[in-house]
Formats: sequence, structure tokens, C-alpha cells
Amino acid sequence: MRPRRPATANLENPLYYLQNMETVVAWVASHYSDLLLRSEQEFLDEFFELSRPARALLTRMVMRTGDSFRADKLNYPELGSPESDALEELITRRWLNADPLLTLDDIFRLFTLTELRTALSPVLEQAGLVKNLPKARMKEVLQEFCTDARALSDWFDDVASPVVRVSHMALFDRIRLMFFGNLRQSWSDFVLVELGHHRYEQVEFTPESRAFSQRSEVDSYLAMHHCRESLDAGVPAAEVWADIPAAMNNPWLTSRRDRLLLELGRQAERQGDRELALQALRASGHREARLKQLRLLERLKRFEEAWAIAARWGNEELSDAEAQGLSRIVKRLAKRVGEPVPPATVHPAIREFTLSLSQTGGLVEVVVRDHLSTPEAPVLYVENTLINGLFGLLFWPTIFKAIPGAFFHPFHTGPADLVREDFVSRRQALFDECFVALKNGSYRQKILDTYAAKQGITNPFVVWPALNEELLNLALDRIPAVDLQVMFERILLNIREHRSGFPDLIRFSTQIDEDKPGYEMIEVKGPGDRLQDHQIRWLHFFARKGIAASVCYLRWQDSEAIT
Repeated sequence: MRPRRPATANLENPLYYLQNMETVVAWVASHYSDLLLRSEQEFLDEFFELSRPARALLTRMVMRTGDSFRADKLNYPELGSPESDALEELITRRWLNADPLLTLDDIFRLFTLTELRTALSPVLEQAGLVKNLPKARMKEVLQEFCTDARALSDWFDDVASPVVRVSHMALFDRIRLMFFGNLRQSWSDFVLVELGHHRYEQVEFTPESRAFSQRSEVDSYLAMHHCRESLDAGVPAAEVWADIPAAMNNPWLTSRRDRLLLELGRQAERQGDRELALQALRASGHREARLKQLRLLERLKRFEEAWAIAARWGNEELSDAEAQGLSRIVKRLAKRVGEPVPPATVHPAIREFTLSLSQTGGLVEVVVRDHLSTPEAPVLYVENTLINGLFGLLFWPTIFKAIPGAFFHPFHTGPADLVREDFVSRRQALFDECFVALKNGSYRQKILDTYAAKQGITNPFVVWPALNEELLNLALDRIPAVDLQVMFERILLNIREHRSGFPDLIRFSTQIDEDKPGYEMIEVKGPGDRLQDHQIRWLHFFARKGIAASVCYLRWQDSEAIT
């Protein structure tokens, strides 16, 4: 039986965060029951057996930083009953440890400077230290004397506020991972939002589309997360290298491993271990690792090796940014290995024009739009929204295809693997079908039907307030299918880079003329502004493909507009 779509919480309910937490727990318990140990499944079942105040208090604690808390700081009026009752229930049911061992870091996080000075005065006196040290300095000097974890009563002679620790935080982290698909997002990213505020595409979740098919895959993700935390903490890359999980037969986890290896390579180079850096970068399939590997080989003066790799990569399909970076490296390497320097890429000229207008104080894009627009050739301010919107509407079923690693829960605004290198290859057949629609002319009705059927549903390419039926019809009338195809193909080449950088304005011609394009895109630059690299790359692309595009440089004048 497939898990039903969970209910969403309402912010008018003071315990809305609990309702959202219950959604997470129930979803994972149902959707991934076979990947949970029996003891874990029992604890999740017991979660729903707790009283409502106890569930709410536990949720509040799980949401907060750390796993240990002072009982006197757990004050939540919305619980509807004394916190002490909920606290006692959680202790009795083994969700909380009432006497945890606390490290120096724990007590410095939980207690005030005044409390610490009183509690630690014997240690300070024994070490010959004054009691009025600042908190950070006191902690620093005590690291040498307080290396073990102790019970609270061993830290404080007088009974301080009780401290409790969540007993199953690792289980909650596992649940969080299996629901979100990452550990970057905190609980508050989910349980403190009104899920009903957005409409989400109803992706069909099946056993075959699950991101994790085996418990070992969850374990591998957790191991990679630990490795990344170690790198961030400054642990030597050589030590972390030994803990990197082996390659796995799971495309989206492989992608995460590639990113981890890329970061390990960076850290190894910073730490002076260049051979390990090369090894990690070679093992990484991340697109950034390729250029970094070549640059490192250059620094090691292994020019022949770098040249052979660069020559091989030069025959592959690259994004504009990759091609630009590779071209620069190849130019340097050619001189080192005695090969002819490849001819520089000659880009077609970018069309430019200047407008001198009276200063009005409005946005420069709006000023130029209003000046250029006429009934026969209306100009609209669309920037990245129009082409991306047409893309999102045409490829909607492909974008929301439920494949492993794409969707983890029913509240995604888009696939989790959207900007990974294998996003297109894993859906190639579906993308090909949509490109057939551009060739046979059926794309227009597909786009309009999707616009009508999916109105308001979140999509990473569609900004609904920027689109309307009139604009879509005008664009589909005036932009040839062949132009849409080449623009869509470029977006897919590198979604992270290429879904931005489109010109600000689009001018449509309402007069049908076979000798003139039905539209023109215009980038607007005000005084002192200049083109960004990703904008230049789009403009060069338009020029190569014969797509009408230009840059308007706006200058202010005191007199009336010069046309």
C-alpha cells in the first residue's frame, strides 16, 4: 500500500510544529519501514503513544541546537499542561536521559558565567587561575584540566537546574535525512513553516522511485556527512580519506560522493598534500574537479600529463564556463609541451545601442521598456522568467518524474537532483520526447495545456506572477520553435549556470514579416553598469545562433529623450 499524501499544518494552530513533525515521522515510518531496525520502528510507534504535550515538548527539543537542555529553560505555554509533567513522561518512557554525562563544552553552553565561576572555583584555584576570567578564556584554560565527561552533580557541588538529554537524536537525524534527502536542512526548515501556503506537484511515490533502497545507502550518506563535518572542522584530509565510503551503485549518492571528493581534494591541496589532492580529484566525477585537476598538474609541472587529459576533455560537450576555463589552460599548456597554441575562439560581435533619456528615478529596465514599447512592437520586462517559464511548462512531466534521488517527500518545489550533472542523462528519453514536440509543432498546445492545468503549482522554472496567457500566446506566436530548442538545449547543458543571464526585455513584432524576426531580446545597462560573464555568454550564444539580441546602454540627459 502506498503512503497517502500527508496533511499539512496551519500556523493558526499553536502546535502546528508538532503536526508537521508527526507528518515527517509518519511518512518515514510508512515509506521506509523496511529500512528501519525493529527497535527504531518501535520507537516511532511509541512516539505517537506519548501524550500530546510530551510529543510537543520532545519536538521542541529536537528542533533546537544540541541534544542537552536545562529543564528550567523548557518553557512553552502552548503545551497546555505543566512542562514538568511532559518532562517526567519523556524520562519515564526513555525518550530523555535525566542524568547524562556532560563535557566541558556542554556545561559552558548550558550555564551562565556566574554559575560557572561558582561551580568551577575549586578547579580554578587548583590551577592557580583567577575566578573573574571571561567565559571564553575560562573555557580555554580549563580544557587541560577537564577532559572527561561527568554527571551534573560532579560539576556542581550545589544542585543546579537539572539537565536532560534527548536519547534518540541519532534516530531523529536518520529520519530527517530520509525525509529531506540531506542533512543541510534543519528541522525548523520544515516544522516551522506553513506547508499549506504553497501548492506542490503531486509526485507519484512508488517503491521503485525511493531515494534509498537499502539501509546501507542511508549509512553511507551519514558516513559522508561525518566526513564533510570533519573536513569543515579542519581534520587532515588524509585522515578523512580513509573514511570515504566506497563507490556505490546509486547515481544520486554517487553525485554526493563526487562533491565530497572535490572538497577533500581542495582541503588536501591547502594542507600541502598535493598527491592526495590529485587522487581525490581524479576519483571525483564532479565537473569542477576536472579543471582543478588540470590546474594542480600545472602547478606540479606535470605538463605532458595535463596536456593529454585536456586534449581528451576538449572533445567532450562542455558548458560555456568549462570551455572557457579549459581554453585558458590549454593555451598555457601548449607552450610548455611544444604544441601549437589552439586558435582563440572568435565570438561574433554583440549588437549594442545607446539611449539618452531624461532621468525619471525609476528602474532603468522599466524606463527603457516604456520608451521603446509601441502598439506595433510591445516591449515587456521578462528577464529570466519567460524562457525559463516556457521551458518549465513544456518539460513539466519530465521535471517531476519520480526517479530515485529526485523526490523524498510530497513538499518539493522541484527535484532534489536538479543541478546535478546527471539530471538530464537520467531522464534523456523523456527530454527527447519533448524535443520531438518542438519539431512537430505540438509543443504549443502542450505548453498552454500545462499552464491551464498546473496554475499556481510550484516549479523551479516557473514564476507564476510573471506569466499570463496573453504573454504566452504572443511568445509562442513570435519565437520560432528552432530558437526555443537551442535555448532549451543550452539550459540543459548546465542548469545551474544557464537558467540565468537572459536579457531584461523582449520586444515582439505584431506585424508578420518573413524577412524580420518576430522578437528581439534587449539587455539594459544603466550608467556605470556593465555586462556580467554569464550575460556575455548568452549574448555570444544568441549571435552564433542568429537570435536577435542586443545591449541597450542608457544614459541620462537633462533635455527630452533622444530617439
